[in-house]
Amino acid sequence: MPAPLILASGSETRRDMLQNAGLEIEVIKPRVDEGMMRDAMLADEANPRDIADALAEMKARKISEKHPERLVLGCDQVLDFRGILYSKATSKEKAVQHLTELRGARHSLLSAAVLYEDGKPIWRHIGQARLTTRVYSDAFISDYVDRNWDEIRHCVGCYQLEAEGVRLFAQVEGNHFTILGLPLIELVNYLTLKGVLQQ
Repeated sequence: MPAPLILASGSETRRDMLQNAGLEIEVIKPRVDEGMMRDAMLADEANPRDIADALAEMKARKISEKHPERLVLGCDQVLDFRGILYSKATSKEKAVQHLTELRGARHSLLSAAVLYEDGKPIWRHIGQARLTTRVYSDAFISDYVDRNWDEIRHCVGCYQLEAEGVRLFAQVEGNHFTILGLPLIELVNYLTLKGVLQQ
């Protein structure tokens, strides 16, 4: 029996998605300075897709260095709104600001995943979803953030589409798993071809 896949992420949502898909996993959260790398890449005018990929790879590489014999999955998600990269809100006020800026407009979520084995990348994928918010009221945004802060503070974009956050949207284009932060179908297909999962 192969050793469990290591998830190099503290995301409970990603953990649950992998376990619900029937994967045995072990969670080891990497100690990395995501903010420093993101800021450096933004200063170099890197595009959001490359930033998501680099952050996912950094996490996988960090854990793979300590567990080279294991499969390690690193993930990251970024929100791209008109070329501006959004991070998780650090306060309720920031969450309200983000949702106000996104109101009535379209943005993209990019979910990157990188698999490492023997200290090197063996697979990567970046899923993209496009979401258009409805024209909601200031009062709704404020009330929504107050009601949901404990959950949405962990989410890029300050919403949870699988919960009350669905009320923020007029249109959603893309894979549901990508929106949740992991290109799960592509990952499962690769692990099946690799023999980690049963054909």
